Amino acid sequence: MLTVALPKGELLKHSIRLLQTVGLDFSAFLDSGNRQLQITDTNGIAKGLLVRAQDVPVYVEYGQAQLGIVGYDVLREKKPQVAQLVDLRFGYCRMSVAVKQSSSYRSPLDLPAHGRVASKYVNCAREYFHSLDLPVEIVPLYGSVELGPITGMSEAIVDLVSTGRTLRENGLMEIATLYESTARLIAHPLSYRMNTDNLSNLIANVREAILAAV
Repeated sequence: MLTVALPKGELLKHSIRLLQTVGLDFSAFLDSGNRQLQITDTNGIAKGLLVRAQDVPVYVEYGQAQLGIVGYDVLREKKPQVAQLVDLRFGYCRMSVAVKQSSSYRSPLDLPAHGRVASKYVNCAREYFHSLDLPVEIVPLYGSVELGPITGMSEAIVDLVSTGRTLRENGLMEIATLYESTARLIAHPLSYRMNTDNLSNLIANVREAILAAV
C-alpha cells in the first residue's frame, strides 16, 4: 500500500486539500480529537504518516513512505536523497538575512568579519556567507532566533520569513533574501523509477491539479 508522509504545521491543511483532489483523503488528521500518527485514507488506497516537517524527507529517503510533502527550505537545508517532483505552489516563504533596524547594516557585506549569525538553518547560512567570502560564526538556535540580535548575541539571523510581521514587531528588518520556498512533492527514488503502487498516475494527477489551480 502506498504511504505518504505529511508535515505537521502550516502545510498540513493545504497538503490534505490537494491530496483530496487526487482521491486520497487524510482529513482525519485535522480532527482535533485525533491522536493517531498513521491512518488509512477513507478509500483504503494509501496510508498517511503525520510527522514533523523536518522528518518528512527522512521517511521518504529511507523508504518508509513513497511520497511526501515538505517545504523547499527543508530540502535545501538537509539535502536528502529524494526525487523532487512538483512545486505545489503553496506555503510560500523566503529565507532571509535580518538585522536590528537600529543597526548600521544594510547589506550582508556590511556585517563584520567573524561576527555572529544565529540560525536554525545552519547549512544554508554557512553556504550563503561562504559564497560571499565573508567569514562569520554560525550560532545554531532552534527557538526564537530573533532574540539573537535583540540580546546582542549575534549581529544577524538567517531565518524563514512569510509576512515579516514577527521581524517588525521585534525591531528587525530583512537585508537580503537567500531563496524563496514553497511546498514540494517528493518521492523515494527507487519507488519513483519502478512506479511502485502506480505512483506515476498519482503524480500526474497532482501536476494536473496544480496547473488547474493556477
